[in-house]
Amino acid sequence: MVKEAEKEKILELVEQLRVIQELFAQKFGVHDILSNSKIFEVLIANSLNHVLIPGHSGSRDAKNEKGEYEYKHYKESSSNHTWTFNDYTDYTISKLRTIEAVIFAHIKDGDGETLPEFDWYYYAPGKVVADYLAKKTMPIKNTRKMINVGPRQVEEYMGIQKTMVDLSICSAGPYNEWIVKIYNIAKQIENISGTKGVLTSNKFWEVLTSLILGHTVLSEQAGHDATDSDGLFYEYKVAKSYSWNFQDISEAVLKKYLNDNKIILAVVNKDEFRVTDIYEALPGNTIKILKKKLTEKKKRFTKNGKKVRRLQVSLSKGDLAKIKAIKIYPKAKG
Repeated sequence: MVKEAEKEKILELVEQLRVIQELFAQKFGVHDILSNSKIFEVLIANSLNHVLIPGHSGSRDAKNEKGEYEYKHYKESSSNHTWTFNDYTDYTISKLRTIEAVIFAHIKDGDGETLPEFDWYYYAPGKVVADYLAKKTMPIKNTRKMINVGPRQVEEYMGIQKTMVDLSICSAGPYNEWIVKIYNIAKQIENISGTKGVLTSNKFWEVLTSLILGHTVLSEQAGHDATDSDGLFYEYKVAKSYSWNFQDISEAVLKKYLNDNKIILAVVNKDEFRVTDIYEALPGNTIKILKKKLTEKKKRFTKNGKKVRRLQVSLSKGDLAKIKAIKIYPKAKG
């Protein structure tokens, strides 16, 4: 738990990041570069002298005079040294045939003092990746339609060799000065908050939420998102609107939620860099509704002759009463 002076310093740094993102969006048309590891896409584009493509999830990541590119990356510190395709339907595979290449990137993590480096990659033509996925995914039976691709598959099955990045030219990249500023500020936030990897996933927004609640966001994915001074754990869900996504809600994941003191549902304004609303709910109440919604989803899909590909449902604003959620920020006046 950070002290009040430390909290104020973090908020000052957050404001600096807000201004940087606003200027970045004005100049390049790309918004929200601090969520879902988007900064790594900026890092890759900078090194390859690509132009980032403004867009949402599902759009291509960058382009140059040859065409468009899709980026896949993993960090050296990650426990999973593969690149994930979360969706390999016939449609998404066919879309890969229209792009120039998939960039399978490796990120060498910084040591806390130095910036992460995009140090090597595989340049895999879109058609080659599409052919590989079409062939290798045929015998896979998982309904989620997800597959991991590792370096061995890229080299042995696609016949593509690793390309090393000339790190000496990265400083001349179109986004380099922005990357340096962002990482230097992020490093300060990490040092003060005690939370590492604030530019990974939604952790930045979790940290903002934790400052209000007096929690500490955990750096590692150890089954919980945050803890308080009493050692109690919390599950954080952060969204831009009143729709909180719960992914992979298997029995094991739902059981894990029972070890949390509360489920925290936060709404954030990613343009203004502020938390607008926070609700809390008991895990038991939340699990009951999640199971009910998943059962209804399966019935709906079965009726239409389909299978549920992902054990994923969302809680909406209308579900807050059903899970007996309590609004804890901002608190009602009086």
